[in-house]
Amino acid sequence: MTMNSWPKKNALVLTLLLALSACQSAQPERQGTVQPQPGAVQVAVNQPPATQLSALAPQDARQWVWWRGVNLAGADFGADVLPGVLGVHYTYPNPGEVDYFAGKGMNIIRFPVLWERLQRSLYADLDAGEMQRVDLFIRQATGRGLQVILDPHNYARYRGELIGSQQVPHAAFANFWWRLADRYKGNDHVIFGLMNEPHDMPTQQWVDAANSAVAAIRAAGAGNLILVPGNRWTGAWTWNKADSFGESNARAMLKIKDPNNWLWYEAHQYMDLNGEGGKQDCVSETIGSERLRPFTDWLRANGKKGFLGEFDSGLNAQCDRALNDMVRHMEDNADVWRGWTYWAAGPWWQPGTSLEPNNGQDARQIAILQPYLPQPAGP
Repeated sequence: MTMNSWPKKNALVLTLLLALSACQSAQPERQGTVQPQPGAVQVAVNQPPATQLSALAPQDARQWVWWRGVNLAGADFGADVLPGVLGVHYTYPNPGEVDYFAGKGMNIIRFPVLWERLQRSLYADLDAGEMQRVDLFIRQATGRGLQVILDPHNYARYRGELIGSQQVPHAAFANFWWRLADRYKGNDHVIFGLMNEPHDMPTQQWVDAANSAVAAIRAAGAGNLILVPGNRWTGAWTWNKADSFGESNARAMLKIKDPNNWLWYEAHQYMDLNGEGGKQDCVSETIGSERLRPFTDWLRANGKKGFLGEFDSGLNAQCDRALNDMVRHMEDNADVWRGWTYWAAGPWWQPGTSLEPNNGQDARQIAILQPYLPQPAGP
């Protein structure tokens, strides 16, 4: 199948793929090559190599989360000026930032981008110039041994229209991910984060969108790990909440189907009063673990694995303790938590809640995170 052979309304193929995955019973998290199922695409899943896992193992042999890192934002800027001008409306992380955070011992980067820049119109080829820049960053990061989460930072929208609407059908979202999966299926360091923070939409509509994307990724022959966020800004503290948009994430996310059984669930959580992030206040010293607890309990009760894609902390003693409490909670529950990426850093970020160094000085939060980071790998 060529890139241009994907029809706009390939609903039948997606329906068959979803039906196949729905018929398969839940299985434990797998390692190695997936055993072929009738009609399924046989692909290799990208678990971290044994050498990488051993490098992350703490001296006390306690289980630690696999991946700890940062969001390097900038390519997602200028969403109101599309496609925008590089260097004016948006930017890309530079190799020095990759080296800096790898040197601190971080082993994963969440890489926010905009769907509209990568694919200038629905169903079209990926933009050649933009993808060259994406490819370059991924080569720089994976060349240092880091994992990269490719994160369409679109809030389940394309040019302001919801995925699953008449303007942006599920097939369009599937087409986008089929193209990305086809491009990166040979790179087991690339993780597919389906979408940043779906919100203000029917929860079932997001479930249908996510399942269409998962089916398209596997149809492309990609075995890469997939991260699936929930609705309602994918908040850990609201995971059990049902509202006018439908059932809770706790119920709805159980409908996500992957024939390869190689996906994790992504949550975000901030510690200020409204849970918005970018603030200097933290509600209490234990607010991090308290807000993560509903998601942690859901993961364990349902045999799932989780990833914290965004969190931050202010510049004060209470936030220092709250940040430590939040990360400690994930480490103490590493049987279900697989990793985290702090929000955020990048060349245009200023001191505050950011991890971006300032005039050669580490951000305050680095000192809190450092004990949880593995020893840095060599260049």
